[in-house]
Amino acid sequence: MPYSHGVPSSVHGSPVTGRDDKPSPSPAGTGPPAPVLPDYSGACLSNLVPALLGADRPSWIPEPLRSADQVVLLVVDGLGWEQLRTRVELAPTMATAAGFDTPITSVAPTTTACALTSITTGQPPASHGMLGYRLATEDGRVLNTLRWVVGTGREQDARVHCPAARVQRCAPFPGALRPVPVVSHAEFGVTGFTAAHLGDAPLYGYRTPSGIPVEIRHLVAEGEPFVYAYYDGVDKVAHAHGLGAHFDAELVAADRLVADIVKVLPSGAVLAVTADHGQVEVGPRVEVLGRAVMAGVRFLSGEGRFRWLHAVPGATDDLVDAAGALHASTTWVRRRDQIVDEGWLGGSLDAELLGRLGDVVLAPYEPIAFLDPADTGETRLAGRHGSLTSAEMLVPLLALRRDDNIEP
Repeated sequence: MPYSHGVPSSVHGSPVTGRDDKPSPSPAGTGPPAPVLPDYSGACLSNLVPALLGADRPSWIPEPLRSADQVVLLVVDGLGWEQLRTRVELAPTMATAAGFDTPITSVAPTTTACALTSITTGQPPASHGMLGYRLATEDGRVLNTLRWVVGTGREQDARVHCPAARVQRCAPFPGALRPVPVVSHAEFGVTGFTAAHLGDAPLYGYRTPSGIPVEIRHLVAEGEPFVYAYYDGVDKVAHAHGLGAHFDAELVAADRLVADIVKVLPSGAVLAVTADHGQVEVGPRVEVLGRAVMAGVRFLSGEGRFRWLHAVPGATDDLVDAAGALHASTTWVRRRDQIVDEGWLGGSLDAELLGRLGDVVLAPYEPIAFLDPADTGETRLAGRHGSLTSAEMLVPLLALRRDDNIEP
């Protein structure tokens, strides 16, 4: 299927059907598919918060949100548009929402640390610098951005070694006239990643999902014009179980959560629902990089579906050739400067941010992942994300009002 910036050309035509959550292999002789690039100039996660906080909301924002007096933005981690669109019967509330048939794009890589930071800061990855799950540091170690630890084996808390304000310097919620309240899991409040992508935003923590609408009801009743909420259940289930029965059951629960939130909204308030990325079922299809590739590698970073190879000095050309020879039939193999030039990250990077990346990236378009022996926990993940397939890149942007969608 041909792709423009982000959205498949057939999205606005006949509905997508079927339940195949795995990317289709390229027909013989046609070469690799084109990556689905983020639409950094338009309907992209990096532009969502500025659009919702601005006075003139662009046309890609669903109509109910353009005139809303109050907006609640719910980010459902891992709820890709393709996975939602092919499970309409499991999500009757979200299926009624404005915007259901038209996705927007995530950012690259399609991973939580990168995408959530783009949402909250309104900036592309090239600007905010949270360029993946595991980033190289200035001293040659690797920072796990979600756990905020460095090293392997005996990992160290990185909040002192890598202060959040130094790693990510863009202010969250640009354009907000007052602090934006955040409804998120209580245990996230003290983490380095929370400090990096949410800054000093006031946190209203919940212990179980039932607490999310409770906190939102309180905040909108107090007159908050914009509330940011985050729910991670879909992503957790996809990682643990893939995209089968457990995923379907969690989608039912997430749809019920959306309905519960809509029921507590007053007149004039609108719920926006989006996600940071979609999912691909990988399961046991995890590949170990062979000797021909690893001979030119100092260490690895990134994630299984956006694997950075840090080259031995002077070995980048040989590394590209070796990786391409072995993996071009399943994977986009790119030099660092190529993905910058092709617009994957949303602009040029300064020297410090470039140093966080490897020299060569492996981003599979087939349902596989590449192992980093220093991060063996990834081998237990069934559902994955990180690359630039439509299953990972396309995310929903829905708008729901109580009066239009949910019975009181």
